Amino acid sequence: MTVHNIESIDQYKETIAKHPLVLLDAFATWCGPCKAIAPLIAKWAQDPEFKDDVHFAKFDVDAVPDLAQELGIRAMPTFIIFKNGEKVGDLLGANPGGLLNLIKKFQADKTEEADKTEKPTDE
Repeated sequence: MTVHNIESIDQYKETIAKHPLVLLDAFATWCGPCKAIAPLIAKWAQDPEFKDDVHFAKFDVDAVPDLAQELGIRAMPTFIIFKNGEKVGDLLGANPGGLLNLIKKFQADKTEEADKTEKPTDE
């Protein structure tokens, strides 16, 4: 899987509605820390550990300013985690360790929920 580029509010809404777990990267082309962490995000999007569970998406705050405003983006990069269409977490800044922990936290929650729904009950 790749990091998908969001180019409109409608595309953003469709993405968070369609995918159970989304990591959204709000970036700017002129942002040094954004450029520094982008290859790592692309690597994680390809990683078998995440590619089936996490939908990686990004948007340029200058290209889609109405989305940046709707999400309250004030600094870049800002990473937002959406679970079942709802914002459940965020992280400001290019902090690879913190971001990885955030992704794994909600990925684990998703896995636990799947385990609960797949197990038959003895009723």
